[in-house]
Order: sequence, then C-alpha cells, then structure tokens
Amino acid sequence: MEWNGNHSSVTMFVLLGLTEDKELQLILFPIFLTIYLVTVIWNVVLIILIRMDSHLHTPMYFFLTFLSLIDLCYSSSISPRMISDLLKEDKTITFIACAIQYFVTAWMGVSECCLLAAMALDRYVAIGKPLHYSAIMSPDLCGRMVAVVYTTGFISSLAQTTSCFNLYYCGPNIIQHFFCDLPEIIPLSCSNPYLSEVVLILAALFFVFGSFLVTLLSYGFIAVSILKMSSGKASVKAFKTCASHLTAVTLFFGTVLSAYMCPSSSKSMGQDKVLSVFYLIIIPLLNPLIYSLRNKDIKDALKRTIKK
Repeated sequence: MEWNGNHSSVTMFVLLGLTEDKELQLILFPIFLTIYLVTVIWNVVLIILIRMDSHLHTPMYFFLTFLSLIDLCYSSSISPRMISDLLKEDKTITFIACAIQYFVTAWMGVSECCLLAAMALDRYVAIGKPLHYSAIMSPDLCGRMVAVVYTTGFISSLAQTTSCFNLYYCGPNIIQHFFCDLPEIIPLSCSNPYLSEVVLILAALFFVFGSFLVTLLSYGFIAVSILKMSSGKASVKAFKTCASHLTAVTLFFGTVLSAYMCPSSSKSMGQDKVLSVFYLIIIPLLNPLIYSLRNKDIKDALKRTIKK
C-alpha cells in the first residue's frame, strides 16, 4: 500500500493463481510449460512457412499469418507469468504490470475477434463470388482490413485499460484469478466504477458480439451459396475450404461468450478459470494445428521447404 494523506492506495495486486493446491501446481507446471513452448514453435513455424512459400501468398494465408501472430502475443501475455506463479509463494504483480498485462491481452483478444470476422468475409467472397475473388480480395484491401483489425483492438483495449486503472484502489487487492482480468479488478475499486463497467459492456457488445454477428451472417451467406451449387462435389469442396475456420470460430467464440456473456451467478470461479485457460492458452495451441494438420497446401509447402 502507498499512503496519500489520510488514504492508502494499492500499488500491488495479489493473483490467486490457477489453484492453491501445492501438489497440483507442481503437476501443472510442466504441462503448461510444454503447451506454451509448443504454441510458440507451431505459430512461429506457420508464420515462417507462409512467408517463405509463394504458393501460400493468398488472402486466406495472409490472414492466417496475423492470426498466428495474435495467438503468439495472446499466449505470451499470460502464460509465462502464470507458469512462473505455479512455483512461487508470492504471486504479487505491480499495478503497472497488471495494467500492461490486461492491455496486451484485451488488444489481442479483440483483434482476434475482428480478424476471425474478416476471415469469415474472405471465405464468403471465395465461395459466393469465386470469379471476382482475386479482384475483390486484393493485397491492398487485405492489408487495410488487418490494419483496421489491429487498430480496433488497440482503441478498445486502451479505453478499457484507461477507464479501469484510473479508478482509485485502496484495498482489498486480491484478484480471484490467474491473470489481471477487468471483471475481477473493477469490484476492488474504492471509487465509482460506473464508467469502467459501461466501457467494458460496450466493448463486449460492439467488438466481441459484433464480430460474432458478422461471422454468423457470413456463414449464413456461405450456406446459401453452397446450397445453390448444382454439383455435390463442388459443395463438399466449398465446405472443406471453410471447415478449419469454422472450427476455430466455434472454439474461440464459444468459450469467450461463455466466459463473459453468461451471468457470473451461473458459473463458479473454477469454471471461469477453466474457460479462461481454454481461450487464452489452449486455443493459441490448437489454431495452427486446426489450420495445418488436414491442410494439403500447408503440407505441400512444408515438403517443398524441407527439400530446399
């Protein structure tokens, strides 16, 4: 605590972590360390592979490069701290470090929502307007879409972080989570959190639910386009081109909406932590696998790169 006249202000927060069970912490340490290292390796390899192989210089893989970059930053903003805390008694984090952690996490989280929506639009153009696909999804447009994605995430995160960490905190300072999450931090404030709560709700509605709605509409149009196809083979091929993205969208939005849109009274803190682990740590591991394991283009590119 830091004293300011007759009042004290919080300079440190205490993270409760994943679990208070010491034996379980020792078991979880090598598991999450392995997950993080594999996540980093998979995403870095995928980014390098796409950049090196000219056959993968298409809008879909262009977006996939930035999805992997987001997943790298997303996971790295949480995992190293969480993994080290599994071996520490003292799980304190400074006020500034907490603000930075949330800022990066929120920036990458909102950016991923928007990027998945952009990728859904790309899939609709590829399936619904195949003859005009190259003209519509030009490199210039794709670059601008990615710039909008990152800018949107940055502005949303800045607004959330500023509104929350400008509040006055005088104690308690215990965060009931393994990372700095706004819904767990705002209730600790000693000042009126109304503005912070409004900003958080607006960000969730406009950027998270808004991206989800755009994705749903895109897949609605994709379904209509597939049903209009006269050939069964063409329909199956069209569906396969968006199967990986549909899987990634279902996993990400399913867990994020469950974590933040469901009433807190309907789920325990343990359930909340499990959902957070899934979308913050497991999904960045799964995304490169989802997009590469059954993807012929990625496999062929890997073979060509190895032969060089």
